[in-house]
Amino acid sequence: MIRLQIVGGGRMGEALLGGLLDARWAEPAEIAVVERVADRRDQLTSLFPGVVVTDVIVQAEGAVIAVKPGDVADTCRALAAAGATRVLSIAAGITTAALQSALGEGIAVVRAMPNTPAVVRAGAAAIAPGSSASEADLDWASSVLEAVGVVVRVSEDKLDAVTGLSGSGPAYVFVMAESMIEAGVLVGLPRDVAEVLAVQTLLGSASLLESSDEAAASLRAQVTSPGGTTAAGLRALESGGFRSAVLDAVAAATDRSRQLGQD
Repeated sequence: MIRLQIVGGGRMGEALLGGLLDARWAEPAEIAVVERVADRRDQLTSLFPGVVVTDVIVQAEGAVIAVKPGDVADTCRALAAAGATRVLSIAAGITTAALQSALGEGIAVVRAMPNTPAVVRAGAAAIAPGSSASEADLDWASSVLEAVGVVVRVSEDKLDAVTGLSGSGPAYVFVMAESMIEAGVLVGLPRDVAEVLAVQTLLGSASLLESSDEAAASLRAQVTSPGGTTAAGLRALESGGFRSAVLDAVAAATDRSRQLGQD
């Protein structure tokens, strides 16, 4: 029996599949991937021996919808026809109400907002239940996404804010990395040296914050000596509106997510 089918073998579908297999969530033969593009099916078959790779939806205990928004309705109808009982959707902007309408009653729906670091098993995702989803359904959805990162639970009306913060968040970090690298070059470092130092600084700082019991503000204060170099740098960031720019970016992305959900 297929325990899980992932509908959509793109980058996120592949990341989920790899994470689930690495975590031994299921045996390869208990997972199916549904992918319409023949070349991509060949790639997935080569990458994941033993996994069922097909171009049609099969009978399975659960399903992950990882297709483009425009393909979601047809996917839901096919899943319902195949007897699906619970569905986790990572399709952007598709509400649980829309999913439930396409699936029909009696099928549990959980909607998720993951982010791209899932491809390196370091994702951050939020899940929200549909009207018929139980705690057991949320536990199941969490177990799937935990294979590629951390998972939090929110009400569906908070998913736009999740999109603005963690969904779009990797791009903010990449812009910060770009800026730090360029700054390193500006002050005289070779580009390759600036890249190594900037990337490791971001990675190490995130690891320190994640492992510490102290808040970000406290850790920042610990490396800011009165009248020192860090204080001078932070003053320049504040003068340039760095903090307000981050607030505006998250708010703008949240608003745009709401707009897209209404289209």
